[in-house]
Amino acid sequence: MPFTKFTNLDFDQIKTSIKDYLRANSDFKDFDFEGSNFSVLIDTLAYNTYITAFNSNMIVNESFLESATLRQNVVSLARNIGYVPRSKTASTADISFTVTFPDFTAEMLSRVPNATLSAGLICVGDANNTSFVFSTSENWSSPIKNVNDSYSAEFSNILVKQGTLLTKEFTKEASLDQKFVLDNPGIDTSTIKVYIDDTTDQDDGLGVEYFLVDNIINVDSSSEIYLLQEVQDEKYELIFGDGIIGKKIANGAKITVKYITTDGKEGNGVGKNDSFSFAGKILQQNPEIISNSALLSFTTPSIVTNITSQNGSDIEDVDSIKYFAPKIYSSQFRAVTSRDYETIVKRIYPDTESVAVIGGEELDPPEFGTVSISIKPKNGTFVSDFNKSRILSQLKQYSISGINQKITDLKILYVEIDSSVYYNSTKISSENSLKSSVLNALTSYANSLEVNKFGGRFKYSKVLQVIDKTNIAISSNITKVRIRRDLKVAFNQFAQYELCYGNQFHVNSEGYNIKSKGFYISGQTKPVYITDVPDQGLKTGVISLVQVLDTGEINVIAKAAGTVDYIKGEIMLGTVNITSTLDGSDVVEIQAIPESNDVVGLRDLYLNFSISESTINMVRDVISSGDEITGTSFIRDFYTSSYLNGKLIRE
Repeated sequence: MPFTKFTNLDFDQIKTSIKDYLRANSDFKDFDFEGSNFSVLIDTLAYNTYITAFNSNMIVNESFLESATLRQNVVSLARNIGYVPRSKTASTADISFTVTFPDFTAEMLSRVPNATLSAGLICVGDANNTSFVFSTSENWSSPIKNVNDSYSAEFSNILVKQGTLLTKEFTKEASLDQKFVLDNPGIDTSTIKVYIDDTTDQDDGLGVEYFLVDNIINVDSSSEIYLLQEVQDEKYELIFGDGIIGKKIANGAKITVKYITTDGKEGNGVGKNDSFSFAGKILQQNPEIISNSALLSFTTPSIVTNITSQNGSDIEDVDSIKYFAPKIYSSQFRAVTSRDYETIVKRIYPDTESVAVIGGEELDPPEFGTVSISIKPKNGTFVSDFNKSRILSQLKQYSISGINQKITDLKILYVEIDSSVYYNSTKISSENSLKSSVLNALTSYANSLEVNKFGGRFKYSKVLQVIDKTNIAISSNITKVRIRRDLKVAFNQFAQYELCYGNQFHVNSEGYNIKSKGFYISGQTKPVYITDVPDQGLKTGVISLVQVLDTGEINVIAKAAGTVDYIKGEIMLGTVNITSTLDGSDVVEIQAIPESNDVVGLRDLYLNFSISESTINMVRDVISSGDEITGTSFIRDFYTSSYLNGKLIRE
């Protein structure tokens, strides 16, 4: 009698199914399985079935990219759709130094006009009580100059990468099974340089350089290229052409591979306060005798750090591979749609936390033929000019001809709350500990990708739930929402400013909808503040600059200093010369009240739930605590308004 059903994967359930099957046979109808040796056989059958079912389940799971968990399998499945996971990336520093040659003479200068910084180890730096070595994969040359009988060479803007430069050599054999695997873990694949020497000349040359490609477009039988793929244990294999796709390597050819192994993101932040120590070699390079590369005697230079080490990252993890592999495949290595750009930017700049891509036709005013890109780095707020140039340069190989890209600085829309949290005092031991719990819960929500991203959405109802569910002692909360942008000030110059909030403003016909912190303008000794006066239709209004006198009266400095569009959520500040701010910073905080408590990061606005600028007030619920049942004192002494105050100044 066969099983009619076999869907159980649990050992005990499988064992029960076997017993039920046996009992269905009349010979074992009343048999006591537990009290006989038959139980051992049943356990063995159940255990074997369980292991087989488990292995089958794992095999099936590991056969699909979405459900695979082992890195080797995920990488193999991603390879099927042409995706190569990102390797470790070496952090890069920009340094400069001048080398002095005390034993150099005028006669030597005619023979050796240049000094060469040898590829390999260049300098050593410290960060977090750990030493890191920095190397370069190529030689750098600089002319030797004579200044007052002192001979020196200046090396400027040398890019050094954290890690060690290694060299591996292969010889092409006739075997079809030969593999060219780089055995070292932690390789930065962007530093790999491959040279092929298929001649019989016994010179010092490395041969012809071959170049990495990530697709076979425009590749023919004579293309000197190689492909790269990750293999087991995070190592990399080089794949050369077969004479149809890429040039075939001749048997006996010498293959030289140079690359840098790195510590990834651990090498970031090295070189602060010019802390690099020189550890490189300076060679003399006689242009007439190429093989002459003897060491030059020099005085150890002091290194100036132009840019501290940055952009180091670890090897791409499994979750990232499973997320990006299908997206890169769908983009087909071209940047056309906004999704294409988002995927490619995150791939070429791993430090990206969130990215917004806007077509020029959506800008105001429109900029046709332009793609505007805004990036939020993982560590920090702004992308450096150096990284902007690097990203734009690498994007060119993916973008369509005639389309220009530009990277704009991050625009942050801050969401703040003013919450009064009511609690039952009989259920807690300390009000401060309860407040800390509320802040921790809100911080966890604020750190989620649901909020902190381009196109993020602050969900009011979820915030209320986060507060209420923090502790059973919390009986309710009354939470008000405000939004803020920081106005970056151009000090001591006349300028106009525009702030877009991307959300409709709530309008009180009496004004005080727009508030700012204090700042100083030319010709005034007291701080001024921004406020608004709505028009009759409550769709637009006028921005005014006012002062608060010692008597508490309001003095209008500029009645029409700008405009506000309550529907679009835009503030335009006319020409003004701001000399300083009241708090000494370089920004003026300007807040408004959103019409909807659900706030959206529109287009290139990065939404940020600011807990540090939010206010949490703990209020004892006298009704829940049992102090009274009529609510009289609650209304009189513990009442909280659901509307924000009508004060002039942002507090």
